[in-house]
Amino acid sequence: MVNTDTSIFEFEKSDEINSWRIVNDGVMGGLSQSKITWNEKENTLGFSGAVSLENNGGFASVRAIPQNFDQKEFKKIKLRVKGDGKIYQFRMRSTRNFDGIAYTLDFETEKDKWKEIELAVDDFRPTFRGRVYPQYGKFNSSELQQIGILIANKQVGEFHLELDWVRVEQ
Repeated sequence: MVNTDTSIFEFEKSDEINSWRIVNDGVMGGLSQSKITWNEKENTLGFSGAVSLENNGGFASVRAIPQNFDQKEFKKIKLRVKGDGKIYQFRMRSTRNFDGIAYTLDFETEKDKWKEIELAVDDFRPTFRGRVYPQYGKFNSSELQQIGILIANKQVGEFHLELDWVRVEQ
């Protein structure tokens, strides 16, 4: 079988984390905190912090700066992660807007184990602030502009996720 994967992020150099930004519930008054770090030993992006439900909070996220990924239509997002046993959400947008509809899909991690995750584009749901909006239909993967990862769903407390790479499969 021919490998049809195309890299989006490989995290081979420390400056690649400069393409990522933190967006936490503080934008709505919440108190969750997170940060991104470069793990020089593993050449990975670290996303860690603590989720708090105080002040109507409850989420922390990291997202790549909007860009034209110049992708043909693809069927799967693939990522290699080492997690903490919590559930995270992968997010995609076809716009450069800070807010609005995001196409989302949850994935599970295993504590301290590297795991390759495959997420079918057809399984992503159009959501906005936790609500699903089916009228937006399926995600058009050829219009990918933003990707990100979020932790929420009342998973209070500390979290840590290592991201090795993000790829797409045609």
